[in-house]
Amino acid sequence: MLATSLLQTIHTSSARLEQAGVSFGHGTHTAFDEAAWLVLWALGLPLDDLDSVAEQPLSPAQAAAVDALITRRIDSRKPAAYLTGEAWLQGVPFTVDERCIIPRSLIAEVLADGTLDSWVLPPDDGGTSPRVLDLCTGNGSLAVLAAMAWPHAEVDATDISADALDVARINRQRHELDTRIRLLQGDGLSAAQGLYDLILCNPPYVNSRSMQALPPEYRAEPALALAGGDDGMDFIRPLLQQAAHHLKPSAALVLEIGHERPFLDAAFPRLEGLWLHTQTTEDQVLLLTREALAAGLTR
Repeated sequence: MLATSLLQTIHTSSARLEQAGVSFGHGTHTAFDEAAWLVLWALGLPLDDLDSVAEQPLSPAQAAAVDALITRRIDSRKPAAYLTGEAWLQGVPFTVDERCIIPRSLIAEVLADGTLDSWVLPPDDGGTSPRVLDLCTGNGSLAVLAAMAWPHAEVDATDISADALDVARINRQRHELDTRIRLLQGDGLSAAQGLYDLILCNPPYVNSRSMQALPPEYRAEPALALAGGDDGMDFIRPLLQQAAHHLKPSAALVLEIGHERPFLDAAFPRLEGLWLHTQTTEDQVLLLTREALAAGLTR
């Protein structure tokens, strides 16, 4: 009897995930992609070169290892990244565990594609370096991507959670950015140090009704990093009231709000910003200049 190939194993595992009704969205969006990730990881194979190993036969031991991991994914309903200890954002690997949410911010896309470059220009001769703040940094992924994108910038990363900052510290070291990223603990902007050219923020914004409807995979993440109160604006209200005081005159805040735009519009009807398009969204990432913040809160 011929051994099952790796690709056949992925298809079988995908069908199991589909039948079990697990939820995706933590790095993958389909059962096949998640199965491919778990199978390749279980076998210690590169995650980005399925074609070269697709027909590779699995030994009984390898098949058992894959079966055990897929079973664990189904039974625990934990996101795959918590089982593998790693997630990828814009092609960059990050260490993750249950002390932090799994990195998936849409801000990473507009950061990587150059949309924000004009806000973090290299200094003129003798000038000061631009300063970037990653507010609610979690595992530090946006701070790392910012430091990579703008090697001339100083990057601060803050979070209220000491546990999350411990994971961010691991990722800072993993990418050899210990001298480039400063980690600070505090609630909201309380840990901010001075004025910034750009603030990035993927805050807790999920409204209470949506929180109650989240599948187990999302409820496995720290609620502190997700829950935004009745209308999702509990963190965002004070942030928008205070942000201008932490921005240089020609600076901006980039804010992710997910599906909460109706609540944002209701809470701040006079606020005018620029919605940044991503590959899949048109109104989930908002850029607000210092001037727009001041005008939208005082009219």
